[in-house]
Amino acid sequence: MGRKLPAEQAEPRSSKKEKKNKKDKKRKLAAEAAATEEAVAKSSKKKRAEDGPGGGGAGEAENGAEKAVAVTGKGSEDPKYAARRSFSAAELPSQVLDCCKEFARPSPIQAHSWPFLLDGRDLIGIAATGSGKTIAFGVPALMHIRKKVGGKTGKKAVPRCLVLSPTRELAQQIADVLSEAGTPCGINSVCLYGGTSKGPQIAALKSGVDIVIGTPGRMKDLIEMGVCNLNEVSFVVLDEADRMLDLGFEPEVRAILSQTSSVRQMVMFSATWPLAVHKLAQEFMDPNPIKVVIGSEDLAANHDVMQIVEVLDDRSRDSRLLALLDKYHKAQSNRVLVFVLYKKEAARVETMLQRRGWKAVSVHGDKAQHDRTKALSLFKEGKCPLMESKIYGSHFKEITADAPKSTKITFGDSDED
Repeated sequence: MGRKLPAEQAEPRSSKKEKKNKKDKKRKLAAEAAATEEAVAKSSKKKRAEDGPGGGGAGEAENGAEKAVAVTGKGSEDPKYAARRSFSAAELPSQVLDCCKEFARPSPIQAHSWPFLLDGRDLIGIAATGSGKTIAFGVPALMHIRKKVGGKTGKKAVPRCLVLSPTRELAQQIADVLSEAGTPCGINSVCLYGGTSKGPQIAALKSGVDIVIGTPGRMKDLIEMGVCNLNEVSFVVLDEADRMLDLGFEPEVRAILSQTSSVRQMVMFSATWPLAVHKLAQEFMDPNPIKVVIGSEDLAANHDVMQIVEVLDDRSRDSRLLALLDKYHKAQSNRVLVFVLYKKEAARVETMLQRRGWKAVSVHGDKAQHDRTKALSLFKEGKCPLMESKIYGSHFKEITADAPKSTKITFGDSDED
C-alpha cells in the first residue's frame, strides 16, 4: 500500500490539468500575438517598399478611385450627369472652389454626386467616413444659396441650407469646413449643439446666417423657442443618417424636417443603408432619388487597417496596454486612440496613464462640452497624443476610417464575458 498524502499536500488531478491548460493557453496566446505583430511589421515594410519614397499619398488616391461605384436612379445614365473627374470640369466659380484648392481632383463621392446635386436632384450617398462627403454636399449647397440670393445685398441672411448631424463633434467638423468654404462667397454658418450655452447660438441666428448645422436635440429646442426659423430652408442634408437613427433621433428629425420649406432638395449621406434609413428616404425624398454608392452598402471593417485581436482577462489589460504603448508610442510622436466600453472606464484609464507619466486626455459623455473640445484640440495638435474614449459599436468604423494604412488596432477582452 502506498503512503497516503496529508490533506494539505494532496492536489486533485483535475486541478493540475486545469493549471496546465491555462499555462498552455497563455503560451499559445503569447506566441500568436508575437507572430501577428511580426506579420504586421512585414506588411508595413512591404507596403512602404511598394509605395516608394514620399509615402503612399498618390497610391491611396488611386485606390480610392478604384473602389466600385454604383449610380442608380431615374435619368442617371444621361451624359450630362457624367462624373466630374477634375475641378475644372465642374465649371464652378473660383470662390466656390476655393475650399478645394488643396486637392488634386474631386474624390469619387464628389465627382459622382456633384452633377446631380448641382442640377437640383435629391440624392442618397453611401460612402465611408473620410471620403470627402462634406465637400460633396457643401459645394452644391453654396451654389444653391448663391442662386437663391442672386445679387441681393444688404438684407439680413435667413437660413436656406440645413445640415443635421448625430453628434456635437461631427457637427463642429462640418461647421468648420462649411464656414471656411463659405467665407469667399460671403455665406455665413452657425453650429447648434447641446452641452454649451444657447446664448451665442441664438445671437448668431438673430444676426443672420445662410447655413444652419446642428444636432437634432438642440435644434429642436431652438425651434420651439422661436429663435430658429427654417421656413426658407430649401436644401437639407442628413449626414450620417444611419447613426442619427441608431441614436434614437428619428422623432426629432421628423419634427425638424416638417419646419423646412415644402419645396426642398434633400440629400442623405450614410455609411450604411439599413431599413429605417430607407423608410425615412421614401417619406421625405423625391420618389426617384439618385443613389450613389462608393464601395459597398454593407457595414464592414476598414481593410486598410491591420487589426489584432487579443483575448485577455481583466487583470491583464492595464499591463498589456502599457506594454503596447512602450512598444509603439515610446517617443510619443505619433497619436494613439484607446477605446473603452464605459464612461467611468475612460476616466480611470486616463488617470492610470497620467500617473505613469503618459500625456493623456479622455473624451466621454460625463465631461462638459468645453472640456471635450479642449481634449480633442490637445489631441489634434499633438500636445496630448494619447486619448481615451468611450465607444459605441456604430462609431468604430467612423473613427478608424481615417487611420493610416497598416495601423495596428488592438482589441482586449475577457474570455469570461
